[in-house]
Amino acid sequence: MKKFETPDLPYTYDALEPYIDEATMKIHHNKHHVAYTTNFNKALEKYPKLTEQSAEDILKNIDSVPEDVRPAVKNHGGGHVHHALFWEILAPAKDSGEAEGELLQAIVDSFGSFDKFKEEFDQAAMTVFGAGWAWLSVADGKLIIEKTSNQDSPYSLGHTPILGIDVWEHSYYLKYQNRRAEFVENFWKVINWQVVGEKFAQAK
Repeated sequence: MKKFETPDLPYTYDALEPYIDEATMKIHHNKHHVAYTTNFNKALEKYPKLTEQSAEDILKNIDSVPEDVRPAVKNHGGGHVHHALFWEILAPAKDSGEAEGELLQAIVDSFGSFDKFKEEFDQAAMTVFGAGWAWLSVADGKLIIEKTSNQDSPYSLGHTPILGIDVWEHSYYLKYQNRRAEFVENFWKVINWQVVGEKFAQAK
């Protein structure tokens, strides 16, 4: 049976300072993500044939996962996949760049302007009740903003997420306490737009 693994960060734990602190990154990656991956693998042990698919494809086909393990696969598989994407679309502020090319044009076409997109994305991130994520996803070849609760996945809706913000408290509480809005504002300073653009090109 194939085992899914928690990917290494593509930068050091302190690389996103001062916007995302080293202590949060260590706990978020080494504890939370590792736990999701471990429990995802554990949930799949009874049905090893499922591991012939990618983790993303398992989530895309969540309704075909046996009912006795489906909740665990959805929660922990979602946590594993979502965090892997999250690390990938972050970068130190000096390396983050800006949306450009086809991605920028698609954002303007979909939302009217980059500022309008940012406003709508922030609104989604701020209105996730409790724990969850806000996403920029590709659905039917077009960009949409959506939000999901807990570790429910855009993949299970037939969408492909290309940018996401984790608004579970574990992602920001050490530094920001209850100031989610400040965390969301600073998220824009550490987005790796080159990676997001590549993901858009693959997904559209």
